[in-house]
Parts: sequence; structure tokens; C-alpha cells
Amino acid sequence: MTTGNAFYSARDLAHVWHPCTQMKDHEDLPMIPVRRGSGVWLEDFEGKRYLDAISSWWVNLFGHANPRINAAVREQLEKLEQVILAGFTHEPVIALSEALTAIAPRGLTRCFYADNGSSAVEVAVKMSFHYWRNVGKTAKRRFITLSNSYHGETLGALAVGNVELYKEIYQPLLMDVITVPSPDCFGREPGESWAEHSTRKFAHMEAALAKHAHETAAVILEPLVQCAGSMRMYDPVYLALLRQACDRHGVHLIADEIAVGFGRTGTMFACEQAGIRPDMMCLSKGLTAGYLPLSAVITTDPIYAAFYDEYVKLTAFLHSHSFTGNPLACSAALASLDIFRTDDVLTRNRSLAAHLGARARELEAHPHVAEVRQHGMIVAVELARDKARREPYPWQERRGLKIYRHALSRGVLLRPIGTVLYFMPPYVITPEEIDLMVEVAREGIELATCD
Repeated sequence: MTTGNAFYSARDLAHVWHPCTQMKDHEDLPMIPVRRGSGVWLEDFEGKRYLDAISSWWVNLFGHANPRINAAVREQLEKLEQVILAGFTHEPVIALSEALTAIAPRGLTRCFYADNGSSAVEVAVKMSFHYWRNVGKTAKRRFITLSNSYHGETLGALAVGNVELYKEIYQPLLMDVITVPSPDCFGREPGESWAEHSTRKFAHMEAALAKHAHETAAVILEPLVQCAGSMRMYDPVYLALLRQACDRHGVHLIADEIAVGFGRTGTMFACEQAGIRPDMMCLSKGLTAGYLPLSAVITTDPIYAAFYDEYVKLTAFLHSHSFTGNPLACSAALASLDIFRTDDVLTRNRSLAAHLGARARELEAHPHVAEVRQHGMIVAVELARDKARREPYPWQERRGLKIYRHALSRGVLLRPIGTVLYFMPPYVITPEEIDLMVEVAREGIELATCD
């Protein structure tokens, strides 16, 4: 019996329905069964290795099969695998809550746990709405979001996002939200700085808040990088202006740091670069360094207090997940935070980010690269049919797929978003591995734009 890639691919395609995938593509696009991982590398069943340039959908921080995180999870497994978090607690969730509130922006003191990023957004949306109901402001039930935003794919999270590819078909099922133009700096005027553009675009948000504050529960946004929205980026000044405006208008600010938290943008949390504290901060992905599903919403004492009352008042927040605060996931998260603390990760990342940015910016000379942009350990390369006019390629041509196929042939996992190629590697990557990653991307760009 064969046990190579084809064997496992055939078994998979007989039963598994994969996420974010047109399954018909796999009639001629080989499935890659992964046998093991180590550091930034994945290995298939025929021994071929792939550099994980996207951190396995942005979750992996310290490499696959990290010995320190492995040991922590293994130790916890011998003690307690799962227990209900209603009426019970356990040491890992207590320690993790203490650790997260210690490193979060000052004033975020209460942790509510769920299973994944979309669920964290659901929690934050419901928590904001429910808060205003508990304090007697029942008209505040709408949400303001940015164009091109993405917050997940459960119905509440989908509603407050704005990437049409994911949202359009489900629109009849979704609540109505208020959408304002994104501060995305790809659209800035010639000679305009990121800060100037982001400040100018804030006028739309200010106008929306002035008009709708009486009926708005919260503004929700992804700080600095709209990841699923083609890795579009903006300046921290927008966050500072938004915090001030939310305070003036009496509206919550929800920061979706699911993809950008835990060092991705250069600071532990992206909000730090604007010196702000959101009312609720959503975390997942890198929370467990990519090991196990876990998410958290960290909020303030005043919001917590609005739910704290006698049972008969029916003000409690009755949101629950079976695996809320799972001990194994919490132990992985604690081990990850310990690596941050002991290894001076953010300092090392600054050096890696500088090298990654310098190498990636060499691609700007290509006649079909419209922009290379960066926030910390996230770098995006935007392709265009016409570089001067920034005219995009038709999405139907699937040029990003050509890059994906070529990269796999060269042993690198890249997964462009349309015609935006991006790098978001684990923090244990070396400068030499960065060089390989960028070189394979350059080859892929040549192939994808040669006609």
C-alpha cells in the first residue's frame, strides 16, 4: 500500500470539505498532505519541505513543534484536559488572564474567553449591545465599520465586516451596519504621507459618529492592517483620532487585534502605536502561538460592572462556549507569552522586519509591482496591470494562483490574496530563509505577470 501524498490526498478528497476553497480546483491542483512541522518548515509525506511564509494562516509565532510550547501542553495534558468554566475555574485560565491584563493597554482588566476569532468578535458585538441595554440606552444597537474590513465569518462577525467576496451572498441574513471609507493608504494622493491621508479620511468617521452616535453601540476596526482585505494598511494617527471621537460621542471602540496582535505590527498590540486603549480588544490566532483554538475579549471594569447585579435583574452576559478557557489552550498561550518575556522577541523582530522590508522593497522595481507596504512583520506586495495608474488585474485571471503554484514547486508556502502577495512568517525565521522566501516570490511575480 502506498503512503505517499497521493494516498492521503485521495482519502482527503473523498470526505473533507476544505475552508475558503473551490473544491473543484483540486481536480488539477495537488493537495499537500503534511506529515510533520519543525520551525518555519512543513514536510509532506514524500519528504518535500515547504517554508511556511504565512504562519499557517497567520497563527504560528514560534515555529511548528516548538519544544517549549510542546512541553507546556504535554505537562498540562497529564493534569487536566478540560473542565466547564461556569462555576469552576483552573490555574491556567487564571494565570493567562493575569498575564494578558498585565500586557494589554492599561485599563483592560477583564477577560472573556471563546474558541476562535469570529467568536471573539461575536462576543464583543453582543457585549457592547448588551452593555448599552443594561445602562438604559436601548437605542444604541448599531455598529460602525470600515470599508474593506474583515472580522470573521459567523453571521455577526460577517455583518460588521465589509469584504464583499465573503459577505455578499449572505447579506439577507445580516444585521444592518454603518460603513465608512477605510483610511487605507494605498489610495493616498501623490506626495501625501500615510499620516496625512489617514487624517483626511477620518472626516468620514467623524461625520458618521456625529450623525449616528445616538444609535451606535460601537465602532469596530482592525488596527493598522486590514489583513483579509488585501493587507491594506494605514497610519496610527487614525486610531488616536478615533479614540478621541468615540469618547466625545459616547460610543465603544472595539479593536479586532486577532490577526495583528502579539507582535505582528512591531509592538505587542497594534493599538500601542497610537497610545490608545480600546473598550474591548479581540484576540485569537497568535494567542496560543498557533497551537490550539482559543480567543479572548479583554474589556474594562466599567463594562464588566454593567453586567454585575442580582440574578433576578437578568443583566448577566449569557454567552458561552463548551471549550471556553480550555486548560490545554491556556497552557500553550502561557508558554508563548513566556517566550516573549524571556527571549526579547519584539527586539529581535525589529531586526528581522528591517531585513524583510529591505528585501521585499527590491521588488518595487518590477514593472507590475504597484506598492510594497509594511507594518512590522507584515509585508504586502501589490501587483497591478498598469503600475502608474494602479490598475488591477481582473480577478478572474487568478494570477495569485500562479504564484502559489510556483512557490510550492520551490518549497515555499505563499498564499496571495488575489493579486496581493504577502509575507507573515513565524518569528523564528532566519535572514537566509527570508532571502529564499522573497526570491521565490520574485520568480512567481515574473511568471504571473509575463503576458
